[in-house]
Amino acid sequence: MAQAWLEVALTDLQSSRNNVRHHTEEITVDHLLVRRGQAFNLTLYFRNRGFQPGLDNIIFVVETEDAVYLDSEPQRQEYVMNDYGFIYQGSKNWIRPCPWNYGQFEEKIIDICLKLLDKSLHFQTDPATDCALRGSPIYVSRVVSAMINSNDDNGVLNGNWSENYTDGTNPAEWTGSVAILKQWYAAGCQPVRYGQCWVFAAVMCTVMRCLGIPTRVITNFDSGHDTDGNLIIDEYYDNTGRILGNKKKDTIWNFHVWNECWMARKDLPPGYGGWQVLDATPQEMSNGVYCCGPASVRAIKNGEVDLNYDTPFVFSMVNADCMSWLVQGGKEQKLHQDTSSVGNFISTKSIQSDERDDITENYKYEEGSLQERQVFLKALQKLKAERFHSSRRGADLQPSRPTPLSQDSPRSVHTPSLRPSDVVQVSLKFKLLDPPNMGQDICFVLLALNMSSQFKDLKVNLSAQSLLHDGSPLSPFWQDIAFITLSPKEAKTYPCKISYSQYSQYLSTDKLIRISALGEEKSSPEKILVNKIITLSYPSITINVLGAAVVNQSLSIQVIFSNPLSEQVEDCVLTVEGSGLFKKQQKILLGVLKPQHRASIILETVPFKSGQRQIQANMRSNKFKDIKGYRNVYVDFAL
Repeated sequence: MAQAWLEVALTDLQSSRNNVRHHTEEITVDHLLVRRGQAFNLTLYFRNRGFQPGLDNIIFVVETEDAVYLDSEPQRQEYVMNDYGFIYQGSKNWIRPCPWNYGQFEEKIIDICLKLLDKSLHFQTDPATDCALRGSPIYVSRVVSAMINSNDDNGVLNGNWSENYTDGTNPAEWTGSVAILKQWYAAGCQPVRYGQCWVFAAVMCTVMRCLGIPTRVITNFDSGHDTDGNLIIDEYYDNTGRILGNKKKDTIWNFHVWNECWMARKDLPPGYGGWQVLDATPQEMSNGVYCCGPASVRAIKNGEVDLNYDTPFVFSMVNADCMSWLVQGGKEQKLHQDTSSVGNFISTKSIQSDERDDITENYKYEEGSLQERQVFLKALQKLKAERFHSSRRGADLQPSRPTPLSQDSPRSVHTPSLRPSDVVQVSLKFKLLDPPNMGQDICFVLLALNMSSQFKDLKVNLSAQSLLHDGSPLSPFWQDIAFITLSPKEAKTYPCKISYSQYSQYLSTDKLIRISALGEEKSSPEKILVNKIITLSYPSITINVLGAAVVNQSLSIQVIFSNPLSEQVEDCVLTVEGSGLFKKQQKILLGVLKPQHRASIILETVPFKSGQRQIQANMRSNKFKDIKGYRNVYVDFAL
């Protein structure tokens, strides 16, 4: 008599044990959550009879390929498991780490990330195809890049660069992704107000790490935004040295933040897998949607701008040339073309360290080298060829300004054109005399050097204006004119001071001031332009952990803060958070702080996760929005 078929009565997924082995126990131990390419155990219980080896066969069909596998355990710990980090802001002259709580293992975050995929336009249009493609990190990363912003859908964040945030949260105030994602989810998946580039990138990092894709946050200082695809960023100045709003919308962002995700790229030629750029900030459309990438970092370095996805745009962010123009009497006069001002100090957090890693060499060859110019020319030729083919297909994609490639062009691989200062043989340079602290006067000098054997009579127009971090200029608030006579080979300094009362009411949240000097010499038609971006700094919040941190035991935390200004500030609010330390973000209303007043509070919490943790804090008021601080703390297991 034939044996009866086996009937499965119960399947034990061994969720707790498997999740520990797969490093997902911080997300849940109640449901099976395993990672690609790694074995897991389960137990089958049968109803009608026991399993008989040699007689019964059980076949499992699984796919074990892992297209996002990193073979370095320290890298896996940093780029998948670490739930806090730093996002670098400021300027190339003053790089500031901003602490951030990614919180990818916090309660409900995995459910929110899966909901985010289901809310995408792709899923809404064709759910079956969308789900079938979710095994591809290329596809998933493009979907997430589009869903972090809300330009095409009910994505997570509304972008706002207007300086008016009265109906939402100033982007500078956020200290973590968890509050943002939970607010989006709780509001029925309606966009959260507001985000800017570092917030988009930080939230995308949380989602991608939660989904198991190695991800890091990248900051590019002096980041190009080339709107017409000719690899030139045009900047316009008036005769006072003031930078003008750009009619072409090209800009150099003081800094811009995006993500890199690690994945195989079988859709590209060999060698172009690994780190890929993804940018969730809604700048330009990609295939009709506001997303960007994945673009191979190696392809960007090698000028392979014809490889998917959005490689030309990313190339321009790190390696476009900058053209300066003087606008006077309705005419434009070329001042200078700079081949090295875009793409500096490209930064990310170091592996298992709080230090900053400079990864500029991953994106381009050394500025000024023959290799760098050869790659630039290669990229430009590929873009011209693409435009030619597009125009043959009927598309009008020609750039608004021609890009000649003659041998005497500064875009060739030969020596760039002479600077006006080389022609006039006069050098101008700004130098700060003291650190630029918020609430204090800004003291600096203009250094003028005559490099010739002739007398030089200079007229120099000086100005200062606030900038947004995306390069948008605000109205000038300070101007001066200097008349400087230089003997042969002589150097002179012209002292300048901008008082707090002069700049305080004109500052943006970014606290950036651009000082400019436009000099001319009587005997030459050439004009010399020099500028410097000053980032005003605040004293940071100090956080002290009082006693040993142990899981499920009360912990006291002291937060010390101060009003750095010589005037009273109102509506002060302190926010504190930290994954594994606080169940939710803490908000403390501080009210009014007197001038230069220093105070502290004690917070009580009960850590609920062990290991290395970080506390992030931010204080805002009616006068400032982002005085920040952080403290790392190691939480022990309970004895």
